[in-house]
Amino acid sequence: MHALLVEDDDRMARALGTALAQRGHTVRRVGRALDALRYAREAEFVLLDLGLPDLDGLELLRRLRTLCDAPLIVVTARCEERDIVQGLRAGADDYVVKPFRTAELMARIDSVRRRTDTRSGMRGGDPVGAGGGPVRTGDVEIDPAGRTVTVAGAGIRLTRREFDLLAFLAARPEQVHSREEILDRIWGDVLLAASRSLDVHVAGIRAKTGRSGLVRTVRGFGYQLGPATAYGEEGPGADGERDGDR
Repeated sequence: MHALLVEDDDRMARALGTALAQRGHTVRRVGRALDALRYAREAEFVLLDLGLPDLDGLELLRRLRTLCDAPLIVVTARCEERDIVQGLRAGADDYVVKPFRTAELMARIDSVRRRTDTRSGMRGGDPVGAGGGPVRTGDVEIDPAGRTVTVAGAGIRLTRREFDLLAFLAARPEQVHSREEILDRIWGDVLLAASRSLDVHVAGIRAKTGRSGLVRTVRGFGYQLGPATAYGEEGPGADGERDGDR
């Protein structure tokens, strides 16, 4: 696999480059945002530091997501919850805080790669919610094959991970899925149950669609596809629970 390593610290870049090469990856290392944008389309996965000299890392992440859909892991010293939430909302598949154990980072890379196919929405050969035709709830239509979501006929742009989550719930709309099941199927990592990554993506779906009830929280357990009620409305099955209330 070809990795794009965006890291301006020479020492860190050498260590990561060596670890990746030892695991059979080819690596292009760049230290500036403009170079990252130049080589983004050739990358099969991306490791991105947020502390770059020529552009804020979060802004670079947003721009990268317009150029490529390769799996992307943020590797940064920024450890505030606000930074983590912003990184995940901007399209990162995982977020690793420095300092970290190299073995853990390599395992997270393997997990993201195994569960993500950027061209077809496949995870480890298993289509995410691709077993049937479009699913409708209220004025929301979810098309797993086309990887599109429309609300009242207008297209909604979701990140790959947000779409995978929504399509997974839509594949079995009558079923409540536990947090652990979702994290295993979509993230490939049940240990993320201790993080806010899932909650952040649920909040992103609700905000972008404008339908607070589209992903229904089942208190203390997980999530289910719900009625597409707009913010300020109350529909069947809407429990009013906010993200993170478990």
